[in-house]
Amino acid sequence: MIVELGHFALILAFAVAVVQATVPLIGAHKGWRAWMAVAEPAATAQFFLTFGAFAVLTYAFVGSDFSLRLVTLNSHTDKPMLYKFSGVWGNHEGSMLLWVLILALFGASAAWFGKGLPAGLRARALAVQSAIGVAFLAFILFTSNPFLRLEFPPLNGEDLNPLLQDPGLALHPPFLYLGYVGLSMTFSFAVAALLERRVSAAWGRWVRPWALAAWIFLTIGIALGSWWAYHELGWGGFWFWDPVENASFMPWLVATALLHSAVVVEKREALKSWTVLLAILAFGFSLIGTFIVRSGVLTSVHAFASDPSRGVFILAILGVFMGGALALYAARADTMEARGIFSVASREGALVLNNVLLSVACFVVFVGTLWPLVAEMVFDRKLSVGAPYFNAAFTPFMVALALVLPVGSVLPWKRARLKVSVRNFRGIAALAFAFGALAWAIQTGRSALGPVGLALGVWLVCGVLAELAARTGRGNTASRIRRLAMLPRADWGKAAAHAGLGVTLFGIAGLMAWEVEDIRAVQVGESYAVGAYGITLNDVRRVSGPNYSAVQAEVTVSRNGRTLAQLLPEKRSYPVAGMPTTEAAIDSGSFRDVYVVIGDAQIGGGWAIRTYVKPFANWIWAGAAIMAFGGCLSLTDRRHRVAAGARRTPRGAAQRE
Repeated sequence: MIVELGHFALILAFAVAVVQATVPLIGAHKGWRAWMAVAEPAATAQFFLTFGAFAVLTYAFVGSDFSLRLVTLNSHTDKPMLYKFSGVWGNHEGSMLLWVLILALFGASAAWFGKGLPAGLRARALAVQSAIGVAFLAFILFTSNPFLRLEFPPLNGEDLNPLLQDPGLALHPPFLYLGYVGLSMTFSFAVAALLERRVSAAWGRWVRPWALAAWIFLTIGIALGSWWAYHELGWGGFWFWDPVENASFMPWLVATALLHSAVVVEKREALKSWTVLLAILAFGFSLIGTFIVRSGVLTSVHAFASDPSRGVFILAILGVFMGGALALYAARADTMEARGIFSVASREGALVLNNVLLSVACFVVFVGTLWPLVAEMVFDRKLSVGAPYFNAAFTPFMVALALVLPVGSVLPWKRARLKVSVRNFRGIAALAFAFGALAWAIQTGRSALGPVGLALGVWLVCGVLAELAARTGRGNTASRIRRLAMLPRADWGKAAAHAGLGVTLFGIAGLMAWEVEDIRAVQVGESYAVGAYGITLNDVRRVSGPNYSAVQAEVTVSRNGRTLAQLLPEKRSYPVAGMPTTEAAIDSGSFRDVYVVIGDAQIGGGWAIRTYVKPFANWIWAGAAIMAFGGCLSLTDRRHRVAAGARRTPRGAAQRE
C-alpha cells in the first residue's frame, strides 16, 4: 500500500507541475496577480509530493521490499545499509526520481527565497522550471516507473552493481545532480527574462547565485567521481575522458563561463546576449549529459541504461527546450542591447577572453565525446577518441586560462593600462619561472609537463596573494590587515577559487609527469623497490565481507628501512551480482600516494602486483575542495543572494509588474 502511495504522489506531482507551468505564465502575460500567485504554493506542493514519492522508494530499499521490481534488481538483504540508501539512485529509475526531486527543490527554493523578485519574472521563471518538471515527470511515469510491482516476488534481490558499492559513489550522484539540475534555474531565469523582454543588471545579479550554487555542486560532484575512480576502479587513474565524465565536465566549463560573464552584466550591463546564451547552453549540456548516460548511444562504465526508446524521449525533451529557448533567444535579440562600452585592455576584456577560452575548451570536449557517434552514423566507422586527443587539444586552453586569470583579475573596469598592470606581476612571473626551472633541473628524462604545471600553480596562487595585497592599499601592517579583513566575502571566494584551480592544475601535472609504475609477479615474502620505497608481500589470504568474498594481500611499505604502512589490497567477488572488483590499498600522504593493487594468482607461482608512486595525487582533490569552498564563501556574500539583489530593485520596476 505504501508503494502505491508513492506512485500516486508522483502522479499528483505531475498534475501540479502542469498547473504551475501554465497558470502563472498566463497570469504574467495578462497581468493577473492572482494567477501569478499560484506559482509559489504549486512549487511547494510539487516539491513535497515528489519528496514523498522519493521517501517511499527509499523506504522500500531500506526495508528490502522485493515485491518492488526496482528493489529486486538493485538490492540484497546482505548489502550494507549505506548501499541500501545509495541503491535508491544507483539505477536508472531511482536516479531519475532523484533528478526530478532536485528539480522541484530548486523551483521551491526560488519560490521561498525569491519573494523580493519582480512578480512577473518570478512567475515566468517558476512556470518554465515546472515545464521542465512536466517533461521529466512524464518521462518517469511513462517510460521509467520506479514503482512497478512483481507478481511473484523473489526471496532476495540481485544486488547493486559492485562498482557502485563505494562511499564515493554514494555521494557522487546527488552532488552531481544538484549541479546538473541547478543549471535548470539559470535556464528558467534566462527564458523568463526573454519572455519579459528585459535583461538588465538586476537580472545578472539575480541569476548569479543560482549559477554559483550549481557550479559548487558540480565541482564537488566531479571531484567525488574522480576520487571514486582513483580509489575503486584499481587502474590508478583519476580521469579517463570517459563520455559520462565529459558529460559532467562540459556543463561545468559553461557554468564557469556563465559565472564570469554574469559579473559583466551586473557591473557594466554588457555581454547581455552572450550571458543569456550561456545560461541556456549550460542547461543544454546538462540535458546532453542525461541523454548520453541513459540512451546507450555511447559506451561507458558509468551508463545507467541502454534503452533506445528512453534515449528518444530525452532527445525530444532536449529538442523542445533547447530549440524553443534558442528560437526565443533569436526572436528577442533586439532587447539585449549592451550599454557598457569597454576597451580590449580592461576587466571586461579579460572576462571575454576567459569566456572564449572556456567555451572553446568545452567545444573541444564536446567534439571528442560525440565524434565516435557521428563517425558511426555518417561514415559507418567505429572510432575511439581517447586521452591523447583530449590532452593535446584541451590542455593549451587551460594553460592560456591560467596565464590570463591573475592579470585579468586586477585590471580596472572599462579601460586599463595593461603595461602598468602587468608590471606588478613581474616578480610573480619570475618566481613561477624559477620554480619551473628548478623542477626541470631536478627531474631527469621526463617531459616538461611537471615543471609547467608547477610554474602555473605558483603563478595562480601567488597571483591571488598579490591581488589581495594590492586591495589593502598602503600603510602600516595593522591597517592593511584590517582592510583585508573587511574585503567582501565574494572577493575572498574568488581568491580561494582561483588558488584552488592552481593547486589542482599542479596536482594533475605533477601526478602525470612524475608517477612511477611497477607491475610484476611477486612471491609471498618477496621484497622489491619502487622508486624510493620498498614493498614486501607478507601474505595473501581469503576473507569474507557482508556480501562478498575476497583475496586479500598484506603488503608492507617502507623507506630507508623504516616501515611506513601496512596495506591490505583486495580482489573481491560478489556472488549474487557475479562480478569481481579490485580494491586498491593506498598509503596517502601530503606529497605522494603509494598505491598497491593485487591481481590474479600466476601459473608459475606468486601473485600479480601493481604498485604506483603517485606524487601530489591528493592535491587534485584538495584544489577542488578549495574551489568549492571559495564558491560557498562567495554565496554567503549578501550582495550575491537573490533577496539582497531584489531589495535593490527600483520600486517602479516592481510596480510595473
